[in-house]
Amino acid sequence: MSEPIKNRYEFVLFFDVENGNPNGDPDAGNMPRIDPESGYGLVTDVCLKRKIRNYVETIKEDQEGFGIYIKENITLNKSDERALSYIGRKPEDVKTLKRTDPDADKKILEFMCRNFYDIRSFGAVMTTFAPGHLNCGQVRGPVQLSFARSVDPIVSQEVTITRMAITTEKDALEKRIEWGRKYIVPYALYRAEGFISANLARKTTGFSEEDLEFFWEALINMFENDHSAARGKMSARRLIVFKHSTELGDCPAYKLFETVHAEKLPEVQFPRKYSDYRIEIRKDASIPDSVEFIEKI
Repeated sequence: MSEPIKNRYEFVLFFDVENGNPNGDPDAGNMPRIDPESGYGLVTDVCLKRKIRNYVETIKEDQEGFGIYIKENITLNKSDERALSYIGRKPEDVKTLKRTDPDADKKILEFMCRNFYDIRSFGAVMTTFAPGHLNCGQVRGPVQLSFARSVDPIVSQEVTITRMAITTEKDALEKRIEWGRKYIVPYALYRAEGFISANLARKTTGFSEEDLEFFWEALINMFENDHSAARGKMSARRLIVFKHSTELGDCPAYKLFETVHAEKLPEVQFPRKYSDYRIEIRKDASIPDSVEFIEKI
């Protein structure tokens, strides 16, 4: 692995959805998430991180240093056991581990950060407290994402669908078609904001320049291998990165975020495509020249 990153970063990602549900809300029958007061659509940070994890897993396929800790059908305790094996211990040694090896916690945490990309990036809570299982500790990752919010209020549509396949023999005698429902957003452009701390990368996880470049790649391409009928057509449209000249940064993040403006064109009443919007960067005098503006897409 290369050296940890030395510069602080912030970024703004715009992505859109067409005739799909970008992030269903289980508390509302899987309807698209929405701010009930304003009507703006929401996509959680957890949803975006899941897509990044899936992209890493698809591209790297568990290459050394690019494992995924939080993944489907793999228990956390199973992943934790790899750390035990690394320090030459067995599951039955867990109870006496700290007493027999005072540096065990440090060794285990270093192993988890070095081998799992999502821990190195986002951090993790690895304290499952299951009897007889290893406590790998907690780590705060340098990469953090906000909820994405739509640029304009969204309208969720409920669409009735049919299927010819009948579930049971009894139902087949009584009906020829079964009915269902799905929810879609006809079109929406979403904005997510993120933060990357060089200080935490150096002190905790070792998030490197190589990791950073792969993170940008994952952000840009995370929807390309995640298409489904439920999510419709989703695409990353614009990625604007702010690179500070120092580890702790040159100015507050909010000032940088405020330089990025997205609005629909004056003649458009109901946006239905990306070209119905205009995205501009308006840098003002309060932003120091030491901050570099990078447009990845």
